[in-house]
Amino acid sequence: MDQKFKEQFDGLIDKYTELLVGETSDDLKEKVKMWALYTHISKSMPALAKHWNASYPDAKDELKEIINEIKALNEKHRKSIQKE
Repeated sequence: MDQKFKEQFDGLIDKYTELLVGETSDDLKEKVKMWALYTHISKSMPALAKHWNASYPDAKDELKEIINEIKALNEKHRKSIQKE
């Protein structure tokens, strides 16, 4: 994988984060990546997600906080767009 592709893909994640939650930062981009990947895993391989949740309850709780944060930021962003 070359550097140019990594930069281009990072740009995609940057824009996705901005459109999803209304802002972007390295921390938010990382949370959005975790949210998106976990969501995909839980839908495509639910047994794996269930096993991981059972194996790492503390991590599951932290991920739930991230998911709730992304959801709240997305709802806030959508409301701000509707007011415009």
